[in-house]
Amino acid sequence: MESEPSADATSTPYAGLSPELILEALESVGFTPNGGLLALNSYENRVYQAEQEDGEFVVAKFYRPQRWSTAAIREEHAFSAELKDAEISVVAPLIIDGDSLFEFGGFQFAVYPRQGGHPPNLENEADLAVLARTIGRMHAIGARATFKHRAAL
Repeated sequence: MESEPSADATSTPYAGLSPELILEALESVGFTPNGGLLALNSYENRVYQAEQEDGEFVVAKFYRPQRWSTAAIREEHAFSAELKDAEISVVAPLIIDGDSLFEFGGFQFAVYPRQGGHPPNLENEADLAVLARTIGRMHAIGARATFKHRAAL
């Protein structure tokens, strides 16, 4: 699944990530985008909301080449699925034909359902209590196993 990045991948890692490539990548895993793309905020990856022919939306996340190993990304996806299974409010990548990580045009990507949300009100004690319990549950689930491929912070 690992692909060779272009020669200038470290200086301009997304130079080849065109709207056409994004749409073709989604088609390669069975989606039917109608051409509607919206770039979403992301610090190091590229994330796009894509409208489908049926009017539904998905979110495609293209991972920065050479930033994380395939094993680290898969470990992240597995942890997201574990949190979701524990009924923690996270958005895990979609599983398509038994996989959540795909490659197209030299980029690794994942597809997520579109999910709305809102930030907590940090001045409300009840919101802070829910946030604290959620973070505690996430840490408890994360402590069940040692991450082998993610960088330690």
